[in-house]
Amino acid sequence: MSRADLDKKPYDVAGMFDSIASRYDLMNSLMAPGQVSRWRRATVDALDLPAGSRVLDLAAGTGTSTAALIDSGLEALACDFSLGMMTEGRRRQDAVPFVGGDAQHLPFADDAFDGAVISFGLRNVQDPRRGIAEMARVVRPGGVVVVCEFSTPTNRAFREVYSRYLLRAIPAVASRVAPSPEAYDYLAESILSWPDQEELRGWFEELGLGTCQYRNMNGGIVALHRGVVRAGV
Repeated sequence: MSRADLDKKPYDVAGMFDSIASRYDLMNSLMAPGQVSRWRRATVDALDLPAGSRVLDLAAGTGTSTAALIDSGLEALACDFSLGMMTEGRRRQDAVPFVGGDAQHLPFADDAFDGAVISFGLRNVQDPRRGIAEMARVVRPGGVVVVCEFSTPTNRAFREVYSRYLLRAIPAVASRVAPSPEAYDYLAESILSWPDQEELRGWFEELGLGTCQYRNMNGGIVALHRGVVRAGV
């Protein structure tokens, strides 16, 4: 399986990521040159947790984002449901612990973590609201949930240019580099169909998270959302 659709059936999405695991990090670097490490640092900063805090990195892929959390002094665990991505990650990231798991049914107890983060993965969850709810469930009251995700550019003119870039340039690059370039057609479509910043913040609030905020980066191409888990959530 190399292509999912916007129904985001878990088996199809996992199979798609299995098929592109070997070149996934390379494609990220080519699609956003010089930005991936910046977004990763901003995500770590948004957690704002003391060293030694236990953090779940959901949809962690090959664990590059988890490695950044560990390097910052956090006790981080990578969780993903693509066997191919985790296999590639274990080959590259010796210091990163991996656990297989579905974002909609996390294999962890309530209040098991001080924080949970998902970077560029929430839009691939079949029911993203349930994914956020599960992140909140496994984080203790007072802990934080952070979502770093592609979003909606704030400038309308640039938004049109960006849409054309996603639908044309990304598949063109993937056709030269990725083992299953058709997967990037889905990834581009999933970005364009994703809710904007205010709608995602609304999901946080509806699910009972407090102090819900977001920060636009790169003119809204990426948005960093943060919410605090309240008792009873």
